[in-house]
Amino acid sequence: MTGKPWSDVKLSEIIDVKHGFAFPGENIREEPPGDVLLTPGNFTVGGGFKGDKYKYFDGQVPEEYVLHENDLIVTMTDLSKQADTLGYPALVPKPQHFRFLHNQRLGKVLIRDDAKVDRRFLSYLLRTPEYRHEVLASATGTTVKHTSPSRILAFKTSIPPLSEQRAIAHMLGTLDDKIELNRRMNETLEAMARVLFKSWFVDFDPVRAKAEGRKPRLPKSIADLFPDSFEDSELGDTPKGWKMVPLPEVIDVNPTRPLRKGEVAPYLDMANMPTRGHSPDAVIERPFGSGMRFVNGDTLVARITPCLENGKTAYVDFLKDGQVGWGSTEYMVLRPKSPLPNEYAYCLARSVEFRDFAIQSMTGSSGRQRVPAESLSHLRIAAAPKPITELFGQFTKPLFARASAATKEGRALAALRDTLLPKLISGELRVKDTSHLLEAVP
Repeated sequence: MTGKPWSDVKLSEIIDVKHGFAFPGENIREEPPGDVLLTPGNFTVGGGFKGDKYKYFDGQVPEEYVLHENDLIVTMTDLSKQADTLGYPALVPKPQHFRFLHNQRLGKVLIRDDAKVDRRFLSYLLRTPEYRHEVLASATGTTVKHTSPSRILAFKTSIPPLSEQRAIAHMLGTLDDKIELNRRMNETLEAMARVLFKSWFVDFDPVRAKAEGRKPRLPKSIADLFPDSFEDSELGDTPKGWKMVPLPEVIDVNPTRPLRKGEVAPYLDMANMPTRGHSPDAVIERPFGSGMRFVNGDTLVARITPCLENGKTAYVDFLKDGQVGWGSTEYMVLRPKSPLPNEYAYCLARSVEFRDFAIQSMTGSSGRQRVPAESLSHLRIAAAPKPITELFGQFTKPLFARASAATKEGRALAALRDTLLPKLISGELRVKDTSHLLEAVP
């Protein structure tokens, strides 16, 4: 091996891990205002940070427990049976209009000498299989898994010189940056579709503008498709000529899909149902037992608490042509009837109006409440004329297609990163031998 030698170290020689603060429960909220209290739920499987479900704290905060951009944190507890994120790292993103707080379920990694260890390299080191194995092997607890600073600091490894650490971090970071860029682009594409849905089918903006003597912000050929007045209905003002109909009249609820028991098929579990964005992080192959079945173009909605309130919803575009997937019995499957485009059901399921109705329709004992599928027959929606719904499909289908392509690219990049990470961190591969792979990254 050429270049400077790698150094054998124990993590305690290069870092320390500081426990977080036990923030009083009476000041913790599910909604803002307040500072964001980070939890293990903000960590992704595989390493990284996600900000789709925050907890907020509105009390006094000790300054030493305020986190800053690029602080390295690790999970000290994990509620899942597999301890999927126990000991995983994440770099704190740039705060927006709030502060990030360091609570007792997280550890803050303190580097002893920045001249010896690169922060981003360290974040990848804490994602290697060897480190994961040691953390999980020493974990305590049954329902809730725990690790500790001493267990993390006991891990032994080898690290390269600082210059090579930075080169490794740059290579892996380039892949992660592209994955994150795709994720943000998908959020923008989906937001465009959902804004159009709300404008046309919930707020009736083009109709309202014409009724008030204003010009809709649409080309004339499109604006002419909308009426210029409202008429009364049992649910209030409805565009003239449109009907308020029960949801099952225009959208199939839990349609039949063929799948034989024992047949191996793509399986989407509740843990991987996205709370934001249309696409799940992972789908696995599993023999069909009992659960809801779906095909491409279906929309899946979690119907049980707290998954429904958390927004677990997916648009199915990850199957092969003609393939049937399956998942939890706690899913509702929605499929628009012609001429509604498939994307309509997903935009509806992500709307505040649908979510509020579903939550109010829950039945069952506390903690196990769920939405009966038949309750959707009481949700009435505005059925627009065929030219408008078809036009909505023409606008939204390309957006979802681009998002789907970006998601597939992101999964391919993640697979490449996960293949390279342990080999680069261990020295089995050198950066100079793999740098050509970055040339293929758009």
